[in-house]
Amino acid sequence: MTDVRPSQQMRDLGVVQEGAAILTTPARPFNLPSERDEAERIVDELFAALNRISQVHPFAKGMGIAAPQIGIGRAAAIVQPPGDVPAIILLNPRITAHAEANDEQYEGCLSFFDVRGLVTRPMEITVESTALTGERVTTVYEHGLARLTHHEIDHLDGLLYTSRVLPGVEPIPVDEYRQTGRAWTYEEA
Repeated sequence: MTDVRPSQQMRDLGVVQEGAAILTTPARPFNLPSERDEAERIVDELFAALNRISQVHPFAKGMGIAAPQIGIGRAAAIVQPPGDVPAIILLNPRITAHAEANDEQYEGCLSFFDVRGLVTRPMEITVESTALTGERVTTVYEHGLARLTHHEIDHLDGLLYTSRVLPGVEPIPVDEYRQTGRAWTYEEA
C-alpha cells in the first residue's frame, strides 16, 4: 500500500487545494440577518468538513477551516481551539486592532498540507464579526487563538499564510516539521 500525501488526503476529504482561484479571491460577506439561512447552511457544511478532517488527523494546537477551502466563496470560517472548547464561528470577520508584539511560529494549512511555514503574527488581535441576528460582535483573541483566527480571516481575504512568510524563508516539508517537535509557546508578559 502506498502512502497518501497529506495534501491528497485533504483533497479526498473535500478540502480545496493550493492553485484553486477561490483560495486567492476575497470571500463575499453575508447580509445578515436576511441571509441567515444561507449562513447557517454554510456553517453546517464547515462543521461537517471539520468533523471529517478531525477523524483522520489530530490537531493538538487547534484548527480552523474557511468556506473558500470547501469551495464556497462566502465570508464564514470556524476555529476549533485545542481541548474540549466550543468552536468559534466567524461570519464577516475583520481585524480591527492588533498588538504591537508579534511572534513567529510554524503554521500549516489544510489547502497545502504537505508543508509548514514560519509565520509572524500579532500576539493579540481584536476581531469584529457579525452574529446571525445581524449584530456586530467584538472579541479579543490572544496567543495561539489569535494565530488560528488570523489565519482563517486571511483565507476570507484571499490570502494564504505563504504570503506572510518572511522573504527567503521557504516552507518545510511536513515530515521535517514533525521531527522538530516544536510546539507553539508564548511568553507571558
